Amino acid sequence: MGCKFERKDEVKEQEAFVHSNRSLVLLRILGQAAQTNSVDESFDDVHASVGLVPSGVLVSFLQWGERYDSRTVVVCNIKEIQRFPSVFITFMAWSLIEVICYLQYALITIGLCPRWLSWLRYTAFIPLYPIGAWCGEVLLCYQALPYIKNYYNFIVARLVLCPFLWWRLYMHMLGKLTQERWHKVHKL
Repeated sequence: MGCKFERKDEVKEQEAFVHSNRSLVLLRILGQAAQTNSVDESFDDVHASVGLVPSGVLVSFLQWGERYDSRTVVVCNIKEIQRFPSVFITFMAWSLIEVICYLQYALITIGLCPRWLSWLRYTAFIPLYPIGAWCGEVLLCYQALPYIKNYYNFIVARLVLCPFLWWRLYMHMLGKLTQERWHKVHKL
């Protein structure tokens, strides 16, 4: 009987090992995609500067900078942090915001954007941006502090400045929301 329990434990350990290796492979693939995406996101600044998207260059640059920093400097380089829920929260909030935003941009470009999608873009942003910023990025950077060697002072400075920079970006987007709604009301 003792051997059977040992074998069951061995099988469970092997299954856990195989499962963890699959998870690690998936994390590596997603990590490489995220690093590639951070380069692609720099095109947001180009799009803003030539007027393809209705964003300011400074706002696009600040958003790209904070995302690049969180993703590349913290998540991709510190393996210990990759298992924390703040990583999932960060990427989920970013993804939901981006899917809605770029779908709206694409449909506006071809003249087929429904009003509900514009409403959803600006309304979903109200809770998702603070969730992604505070429960995601800020918590992520704070949790990474014990593991950071080279960028410790930079991350501490970011954590100190984050409330001020975040508030500015959030107020800018809420201003855009108000402008968009005001413009639509007066168009009717």
